[in-house]
Amino acid sequence: MRVSLQKTFRFDAAHWLPSMPEGHKCRRLHGHSFVVDVVVEGEVPEEQGYLIDFGVIKAAFKPIEDALDHRCLNEIEGLENPTSEMIAKWIWDRLRPELGLLSEIRVHETCTSCCTYRGE
Repeated sequence: MRVSLQKTFRFDAAHWLPSMPEGHKCRRLHGHSFVVDVVVEGEVPEEQGYLIDFGVIKAAFKPIEDALDHRCLNEIEGLENPTSEMIAKWIWDRLRPELGLLSEIRVHETCTSCCTYRGE
């Protein structure tokens, strides 16, 4: 049986987007309550009956949450231009070694705007 599991995390952070044109509202310092969906996918071992313990996903995400929550994202190495796309890839690059079953990262910047990253 093949399944996909999702665990959702939240963090609050400030950023500005230096790649936006002068005068664009996102070029100014502002903040978001980001929502991140971590999705893993794979075959459920019959003898186990589950793909992965959600606690394993939570533990793997904890250092990422600590690095991002209540921070200015532009000050974090690799996030000098912290668009949703760059945040999703940054999270993927740090989470993938811990979660081999990782299949996608979704970063919700607002309740109506989201980026999905599935690796290279």
